[in-house]
Amino acid sequence: MQTIYLVASGDLRLSANQNCWPAQEAMEKPLIAVLEREGAQVQRAHTYDPAKKHGFIDSQKYGIEIFRAIPNDASLIVAEAVWQYSHHVLPGLWTHRVPF
Repeated sequence: MQTIYLVASGDLRLSANQNCWPAQEAMEKPLIAVLEREGAQVQRAHTYDPAKKHGFIDSQKYGIEIFRAIPNDASLIVAEAVWQYSHHVLPGLWTHRVPF
């Protein structure tokens, strides 16, 4: 079974991430269901943070940490339902080698 890592970049502002989290969650649930129905295993590369009350990558530093833990040749989806800062995930995407 293929594992697909899912990442979601967010905003720099805590309040924006908290306000937008329900929309992100609502988008991810059916996306994950479709991928699983097609035989993939989806692993969110970063979890919901109960202290922050959201599950976004909220800084470039955090994004770099997340991508260090993802196997470099793993399949990856960046799924965004809301405003986000691409520079949070750009360094990780720049060096990631997706299989074809």
